[in-house]
Amino acid sequence: MNAFSTDSWIQFDVPGLAEQFWNNTVDGLAQGGIYALIALGYTLVYGVLKLINFAHSEVFVVGAFATWITFWLLGFRAGTTPELPLLEVIGFLLVACVAAMAASGATAVALERVAYRPLRKRNAPRLVFLITAIGASFAIQQTLKLIFGLNQQPQIRLLQPQPLFRVFGAVVTNIHLVLFLAAVLLWFVADYFVNKTRLGRGIRAVAQDPDTATLMGVNKERVIVVTFLVGGLLAGAAALFYMMKIPQGAIYNGGFLLGIKAFTAAVLGGIGNLRGALLGGFVLGLVENYGQSLFGGEWKDIVAFVVLVIVLMFRPTGILGESLGKARV
Repeated sequence: MNAFSTDSWIQFDVPGLAEQFWNNTVDGLAQGGIYALIALGYTLVYGVLKLINFAHSEVFVVGAFATWITFWLLGFRAGTTPELPLLEVIGFLLVACVAAMAASGATAVALERVAYRPLRKRNAPRLVFLITAIGASFAIQQTLKLIFGLNQQPQIRLLQPQPLFRVFGAVVTNIHLVLFLAAVLLWFVADYFVNKTRLGRGIRAVAQDPDTATLMGVNKERVIVVTFLVGGLLAGAAALFYMMKIPQGAIYNGGFLLGIKAFTAAVLGGIGNLRGALLGGFVLGLVENYGQSLFGGEWKDIVAFVVLVIVLMFRPTGILGESLGKARV
């Protein structure tokens, strides 16, 4: 058979896509919720500093390890799913969520303090910030590798997937529902914080015009720290939900591809736009799953990035556009 024939390296399975459409939709929205929560961190930092924080994916991974360690400290072990009352499971998940958010938030603040603040004080070029972000990403990766080793941590699952209802024949499990609702709820919280609170107004002011904001009494450094903190907290929450979906997800380099996907989601929706981050996450999750059924699983990632390129060719600012000219975030 010709090595380059379409039968040997790519498929075009329209019937398969039609058959799996609603299953792919449910899975895509759940996965997209994780992308959206991580993408919010990229969007917030970019909105304030015009910085692509490529170390944000490692902030997420720290949250994943914090989730796993919390499960272990609570007495849960790999290979078993405890039969617990629902309220107890919710309580344990809330404890793990707080731990993951605290770990990721602290990592994000430390990253800003150690890696980026000295560069700002020296008025370093933007390229230096970008290189530093990549270097910080590898530094955190290698630190996790030294502590936890090369292998994934054994999976610990507190909540077993259980079917709740069907949508056009597609089974919606409790995990699907939690991931989707959590993404929407946390987006509402972030949107309310940025648009309705005093600190949020400070973030928007610094994003729009940092010099004028400083003259008006806004503490620029505090706003930047808060921005990194909020992004880290959202990444920590995303880590918990990711571990609920993929219990073996704690691995030192596990954030690399996921971080690129989340950044893609932010750009796809319109980086600098909170609503764009949410929309971009869901769109990316759906496109990935549809592409997997249509072209084959090995083309899943390629389809997502091709769609991004196509969208940016016709709308360079993303689907919703960059809102930084008015409110920046």
